[in-house]
Amino acid sequence: MEDTRQTGNLALTRVEQVMQVLRERIAARALAAGARVPSIRMMSEQIGVSKSTVVEAYERLVAEGALIARRGSGFFVAAHALPGGRGEFGAYGAFAARGPMGAMGAMGATGPRLDREIDPLWLTRQSLETDARALRPGCGWLPASWLPQDAVRRALRAIARDPHAQLTDYASPLGLPALRQQLAWRLAQHGVEAAPEQIVLTDGGSQALDILCRFLLEPGDTVVVDDPCYFNFQALLRVHRVKVVSVPYTPTGPDLAAFERVLAEHRPRLYVTNSAIHNPTGATLAPTVAHRLLKLAEEHNLLIVEDDIFADFETHPAPRLAAFDGLARVVAIGSFSKTMTAAARCGYIAARTDWIEPLVDLKLSVSFGNGELAADLVQRLLVDGTYRRYLDGLRAKLADAMGETLRRLACAGVTAWTRPQAGMLLWAQLPDGLDAALVAREALAHGVVLAPGNVFSVSRGAGSFLRFNVSQCNRPKVYETLQRAMERAVEAKAQPA
Repeated sequence: MEDTRQTGNLALTRVEQVMQVLRERIAARALAAGARVPSIRMMSEQIGVSKSTVVEAYERLVAEGALIARRGSGFFVAAHALPGGRGEFGAYGAFAARGPMGAMGAMGATGPRLDREIDPLWLTRQSLETDARALRPGCGWLPASWLPQDAVRRALRAIARDPHAQLTDYASPLGLPALRQQLAWRLAQHGVEAAPEQIVLTDGGSQALDILCRFLLEPGDTVVVDDPCYFNFQALLRVHRVKVVSVPYTPTGPDLAAFERVLAEHRPRLYVTNSAIHNPTGATLAPTVAHRLLKLAEEHNLLIVEDDIFADFETHPAPRLAAFDGLARVVAIGSFSKTMTAAARCGYIAARTDWIEPLVDLKLSVSFGNGELAADLVQRLLVDGTYRRYLDGLRAKLADAMGETLRRLACAGVTAWTRPQAGMLLWAQLPDGLDAALVAREALAHGVVLAPGNVFSVSRGAGSFLRFNVSQCNRPKVYETLQRAMERAVEAKAQPA
């Protein structure tokens, strides 16, 4: 492990020390654009570190664009400004002036636009672009500290040591056979019978849905979604230039009367939904609703994509449309981004046998395969028992967080639409018909990312709702900021137009 030395309150590795020295010299104009930096031997002697440490520091600065390397001549200060527009050398001058923690301040200064229209991608941008110190009760993923990071590290080390692990080549067209076998077994636990040859690995659930849209839809087709539904369903479907219509969602599934009317009026080609732990409501599909839904689908020649990304949060398995249907007109997709790691994207499609070849061809045409390293990582965590033990603890933590969040929201006057049986998502209504978008903007200005309801609603009929992620709601500031934001919304509502 690299040695570290203390600089103020921040422990810097020796490599980072060398990098900082050069950044400071560049910022102070001691090294001008195009100037040759000290040789590796000279810098090693000046700072008292090994030559290999200097080499690594120089290489990192080359990768960042601060230096350029010339074969046989050494390293030189880059002649062009770096992105960021802070003087001749971009952000580095500001970095040196602010000290080691300056980069965090710079991130806050270049965060997301607060005046952007609230649309299906608004929430993603806020969650990913805000300062790292922001709180994210509206995001759709677990805190990093809740995820099995140590297990992921162990698996990565095991892969690196395994002489048979595939680290550099393309994956097979269907994806890692051992993982597809494991997925077939896991699907069978939910009543979905799919042979490994019926499973195609993808780089996450979003790619799985994108491939299916390319395969099943033409521009101008109609697709039905739940209202509310996962906001990225809307964003992705619009990329494919289809018409999106919606059906109200209830605590037991879609409103069947409204669903039948939509089928008769719009003749949609496809229905995209979650059945187990619905996003954003946390509701669960009832068996009677599932049976009637499939009968309507058969009568109207409707295809269904069932996104099962939250399956591993369940404590008691919910009905699966793909299980009742036998993968005849239902396609099951899923991934491990929410429960294992979003950094190694690994998802899947389970579909009828005659669709597999064209789906594989589509996957190859748009991505030339999927990540074998990510698939190997997921496979190892699934088979050694680590993931199962982790899930047992995670479900208990989520149940506790759900209870606490429900209690705190009730105290604030926010009403839960239903109490989810499992998972991390909670759909709740603000008091007095307050505008959730206005509340979310006010909260964002104070470093708290909320999820306003109309982001999830095609009909824009969820204006007073918010989606909460209970795993991200364990800080008092979340509720303090929510309360202040609601008070501001009340004041704005009372003002004359």
